[in-house]
Amino acid sequence: MKILMKTSLVMLLAIYGSLAFALTADQIAQQVDQRDDGDKGTAEMEMTLIDKQGQTRVRQMQKFEMDVGEDTHSVIFFTAPADVRNSAFLTYDYADSEKDDDQWLYLPELRKTKRIVSSDKSNSFMGSDFSYADMTKRDVSDYQYRIAKESEVRGQPVWIMEAIPKQQKTIDETGYQKSYMFVRKDNFVVVRAIHFQTDGKVKYMDVKKLEQIDGIWVGTEISMATTKNKVTLHQTHLRFNNVRFNQEFGESMFTVRRIEKGL
Repeated sequence: MKILMKTSLVMLLAIYGSLAFALTADQIAQQVDQRDDGDKGTAEMEMTLIDKQGQTRVRQMQKFEMDVGEDTHSVIFFTAPADVRNSAFLTYDYADSEKDDDQWLYLPELRKTKRIVSSDKSNSFMGSDFSYADMTKRDVSDYQYRIAKESEVRGQPVWIMEAIPKQQKTIDETGYQKSYMFVRKDNFVVVRAIHFQTDGKVKYMDVKKLEQIDGIWVGTEISMATTKNKVTLHQTHLRFNNVRFNQEFGESMFTVRRIEKGL
């Protein structure tokens, strides 16, 4: 009888333990948002644009990013080819969901810095399949989440999370009326996503290579494809090289004056 009672107790503890560690959709979204993404990071970036006919264009960039309090500042300098060299893109990604993120794009041929307003953030970033809105983190509180199902991506268990904007403002800004995010269970990295746009197009994001650098999980090869009626219209491939953290630079790197000056 004692053995039976002890066995039953162990089983009950196992059941309650598993329930205690079960995460809700909102908790998973919070874990994704709060995941350590490093500080004072730099990376060399290569962007390959592929059109419907398979023609390619390649762009080289240098990225810098740092935390400023709870906010994140980032800047991308285009270094090649000649038609985009010295262009630069500056972002202030605010933690406060009530505050719109600030973005500026400097185009040297115009000798002018353009501030990206909310109504333009669903537009293409420099001809790529990534929008200006894609270049910042999502505000968790702007969405309703549910776990649609569980699956695997490249042999790793994932939650497939449905994310629906709570307000029309978010839909207008991102251009997405619904998204599915594939979140790895072991590290809370979004390794795949499907975005349903308001214009009927669907965008597919895929982290093709994920590496741990200085203890930080980094997607070093990422693709985004835009489709309509299951036909691929355009693709963008991003490759990150020489990713480093805790580098020596300060807030002066992230100003409009600096992006107009260049590297």
